[in-house]
Amino acid sequence: MGTNALHSTRSGWRSRDITLRWLLPMAGLVSLIGYWGSWVAHPVAGLAILGLDLGEYVKFLPSIRSGQIQLWREGFYLPLVAVSLAFSLFAYRPELRYPRWLRLLFLAVAIVAALNLLPPAWTPARMMTDEFQQQALAILLCLTAVAFSPVLALWKAVVTGALIALLSLVAVIVPVWQFFRVLPGISILYNHALSWGWGVGVMGMGLLALTAGGVLLTISRSPTRGA
Repeated sequence: MGTNALHSTRSGWRSRDITLRWLLPMAGLVSLIGYWGSWVAHPVAGLAILGLDLGEYVKFLPSIRSGQIQLWREGFYLPLVAVSLAFSLFAYRPELRYPRWLRLLFLAVAIVAALNLLPPAWTPARMMTDEFQQQALAILLCLTAVAFSPVLALWKAVVTGALIALLSLVAVIVPVWQFFRVLPGISILYNHALSWGWGVGVMGMGLLALTAGGVLLTISRSPTRGA
């Protein structure tokens, strides 16, 4: 009975690790797809607004320029930061046993997500201005995490999982909440009642799944030794 119970426990943890192995990267990719997708639906494709565009777009809204609505503009970039850091954090986790080629692919995704924080027509001098300083720091943080990803894998699972869960949860709450605050102003600007696009929901589901993956990682165990 004792041997059977031990085998069942080990099988359970292996099943959880297999779930995590695919849940974390798939959730991250779904989050990016939703973020890069349509957030403001419009019959004319050129007038649809992507989640990626909102950080720049909101600067030109009359309600924002007049100070009627105050928000954290850089908060619209939190999904990119969360996904980039998450991929760096889980790429080399020993519990997940990713092959080397997949680890490198995950780090490539982390780099792409980080570089999407760059504004249009950016220059090094422009990134040092007050307007873009937070984005520059976020890019530096994400790329540093990529470079030290094997070292970050030495952290305890509870620490890594908690960071992924917290980052993902904040990254879904802040931009979505701010988006619905500015959506009426965008409707006024378009002189047309607007609905939110598919990208908002897809990104939300992806980041909530990434949050769940982080929670599962906090309660996972290291690979069994001497089995």
